[in-house]
Amino acid sequence: MSSAKQSSMQQTAVVRQKPLMNMKQILLMNVGFFGIQYSFGMQQTAINPVYEFLGADPADLPILNLAGPITGLLIQPLIGALSDRTWSPRWGRRKPFFLIGAIGCALCLFLFPFVTAVWMAVMLLWLLDASNNTAMEPYRAFIADKLPPSQLGKGFLAQAFFTGLGITLANISLFVFQQFIEGATEAGIPYWVVGSFMLGAVCSIATVLVSVLTTPEIPPTKEELAALRAKKGGLVPAVKEIGEAIREMPTQLRKLAVVYLFQWYGMVCYWQFVALSVAKSVFPDDLQGKEDAVAWTGLVNGWYNIITFSVAFALVAFARRRGAKVVHCVCLLLAAAGLMFFPFIDNKFLLFLPIIGLGIAWASIMGVPYIMAVRMIPSSRYGVYMGIINMMIVVPMLIQSVTFGWIYEHLLGANPNNAIVFAGVLLGLAALTMLWIKEPPTIRDVDDVTPMPMSAH
Repeated sequence: MSSAKQSSMQQTAVVRQKPLMNMKQILLMNVGFFGIQYSFGMQQTAINPVYEFLGADPADLPILNLAGPITGLLIQPLIGALSDRTWSPRWGRRKPFFLIGAIGCALCLFLFPFVTAVWMAVMLLWLLDASNNTAMEPYRAFIADKLPPSQLGKGFLAQAFFTGLGITLANISLFVFQQFIEGATEAGIPYWVVGSFMLGAVCSIATVLVSVLTTPEIPPTKEELAALRAKKGGLVPAVKEIGEAIREMPTQLRKLAVVYLFQWYGMVCYWQFVALSVAKSVFPDDLQGKEDAVAWTGLVNGWYNIITFSVAFALVAFARRRGAKVVHCVCLLLAAAGLMFFPFIDNKFLLFLPIIGLGIAWASIMGVPYIMAVRMIPSSRYGVYMGIINMMIVVPMLIQSVTFGWIYEHLLGANPNNAIVFAGVLLGLAALTMLWIKEPPTIRDVDDVTPMPMSAH
């Protein structure tokens, strides 16, 4: 091997002492996640009922939700790789991407309740998901860029806090607006659903603007800037870098992908069928019962997200004392137990008890794995690897979209209650698989300047 090639294979690093941030600064930096996750909350609770209001078959829901996994698979790693290669003294590295994504989310949320056919809803969902994915991973890389290792746990679990808060408002707004707003569009979408989408459009752009305007990005060092300028720009080099990063992925990150296979397949099953399960178990099986089930499911999902933002920062301390792996495993087991009981409850108020486990798990899902992941990857590749981690999320979603319709019809008896139990089983398997991972130790605040094989990191 030539000396030049050997040199290119070595890790080039500088030690950077990133300034510690106080809690107010960490919260302001993350507040944009509130608006982004309000949008996600509407997708969780309102999009599938909108499909049903427009006359879609419940068995077609997985296929109708293909937008999420496919746009996530294609857009997030590509945007992440592009943001790794970007620096503008005026606009920064990550901010342009999640600001553009937030604007797209706001526009799509504003237009969504005015659709009049299933195909229109599907097309707009594709645009909404593309916007969400444009914002999501550069935002996570932004947190990793800004915080020293000792504060990464707070940073990612602050995201979990605002994730829970945003989805909570989305879900509770459905219930509250139902109490005060009557009538429906010509397509049959209730005006109280329209109100929730309008509120989301405002939240999406407003909260991201707060983060953009209050939190400056850290300029690259001279060495980093030279490395950025040496890279070829454009889509083709970015795609090549994604391929290289996948080939060089650390072994423990590959194991996390197996956890995510069970975890995210199960979560999508829950989101798609929870309203139908509540309708079957608690409310009469007619149109009014379905509307009541959608509103009550909004409260149930809002409650589990209240649990999420209530426990998010407590998980920081638990992860520090017990390790992120153990914390995530326990949280997933709590969710699995809760979902296995959930469909057998016919009292609408008692539904709030088993869903507590899912709220605790959701706080962990949105923060704890990232605490481990950033210890496995070089900081010069935060963007591309955050995108690849999202691929690990959306591939199970894609698999679920093309397989679960058959499973639902032929193995689960087309019973939404069985779908929820199935989701609980999958989360239990994810918890057991988590034990397979060897958690990396906390590292120094070292920034890698040039890409290098992961085995050398």
